[in-house]
Amino acid sequence: MARKALKFASWTSVALAASGGFLYSNKYLDPNDFGAIRVGRAVATTAVISYDYLTSLRSVPYGSEEYLQLRSKVHLRSARRLCDLCCANRGTFIKVGQHLGALDYLLPEEYTSTLKVLHSQAPQSSMQEVRQVIREDLGKEVLALAVKQLFPEFEFMWLVDEAKKNLPLELDFLNEGRNAEKVAQMLKQFDFLKVPRIFWELSTKRVLLMEFVEGGQVNDREYMERNRIDVNEISCHLGKMYSEMIFVNGFVHCDPHPGNVLVRKHPDTGKAEVILLDHGLYQVLTEEFRLDYCHLWQSLIWMDMEGVKKYSQRLGAGDLYPLFACMLTARSWDSVNRGISQAPVTSSEDLEIRNNAANYLPQISQLLNHVPRQMLLIFKTNDLLRSIEATLGTRASASSFLNMSRCCVRALAKHNKKNACSFFRRTQISLSEALNLWQISLHELLLRVKGLRLPRWVSALLCWLFPVSL
Repeated sequence: MARKALKFASWTSVALAASGGFLYSNKYLDPNDFGAIRVGRAVATTAVISYDYLTSLRSVPYGSEEYLQLRSKVHLRSARRLCDLCCANRGTFIKVGQHLGALDYLLPEEYTSTLKVLHSQAPQSSMQEVRQVIREDLGKEVLALAVKQLFPEFEFMWLVDEAKKNLPLELDFLNEGRNAEKVAQMLKQFDFLKVPRIFWELSTKRVLLMEFVEGGQVNDREYMERNRIDVNEISCHLGKMYSEMIFVNGFVHCDPHPGNVLVRKHPDTGKAEVILLDHGLYQVLTEEFRLDYCHLWQSLIWMDMEGVKKYSQRLGAGDLYPLFACMLTARSWDSVNRGISQAPVTSSEDLEIRNNAANYLPQISQLLNHVPRQMLLIFKTNDLLRSIEATLGTRASASSFLNMSRCCVRALAKHNKKNACSFFRRTQISLSEALNLWQISLHELLLRVKGLRLPRWVSALLCWLFPVSL
């Protein structure tokens, strides 16, 4: 087990090093500006964590009370070292740390509780640095171009390429402003969604001035209880928003960690609102990918295992399609076969997934290296949303899966109608769409009736009204 823990620590830290090592700029003569120092710090942290796991656990009987207590202490020490590494190296390291901090269902509690601080208390620039950027950009001064250098010795090229492609987009605040306005227009039918307004006359590539909106973090149950906000309603809102983004529009906000998703009661109407922040990173899905992904989730929800295999392989999973399905749903393969919308998540299933995750790290890495690049940010988005649901206690409800299925039906029908060659064919598709949506609503109603145990209540009432004398 010590070696498994060592492997877990090594892979996590090396991934951090790989994702952040390419960021290099010569604008400020700070040690952190030199990639070699940042990578060296990451390698040193990896070595210390690996040595700690290897030496601390090897002399203790596996599974004993002493072993569990000691392992928890090693987890905590290692998590603090990773957090210190993220804060010291900043940039992409903090982004990865935020993601790791949201994986409650997968990583040990010591890691997630320690790294969650990065969601809302990441290192901040000084006011002097902020003022300097505002003076330079709003004063139209000439800026020196940043020089970025990619270190060629890294083998995790897929991870480096993704970070290299996405980081400049996240640092371009004009791009972020455009994304914010696009998603606000795209989801304007949701009156529960609030996207802060952009003040374009005072914004540049490095300065973004936007409306200030106050709220509590989406995973803060105490805040919601104090403000009488229904956690189930919020969870339902999140599911609708992201299903619409992914399946219908193919334009996906890819950083929904709790620091970027706030909740509040609207000051005028008193209704619960979701406030979506940080629009720097969006994934634009190709139509082929989006439609295959729709078909895959339809197959997962309705227990079509042939469809699960077919569309997982179309999305690059190959023979690892069972692992792919488990990663997407955060459910065991047994639960996937029984129907993820039929059986709720249990604590024993969560424990099974946590315990087995480290054993499959090589296969997970192989899978991530072969799926389309679009899938990487979808995985990240799924993980972060699932973490929020787990914290709110609303994870993997049948209702959320059925909302996803509705979006899939609408998306596939829209595509088919666009490619239909006759009015009669488009009418057929519309009728089929309406029938499928009606079937989903009927299925949802039956699940609610079953949850209320209405048949038992009716049976008991009939027995009371018409007793049978023996």
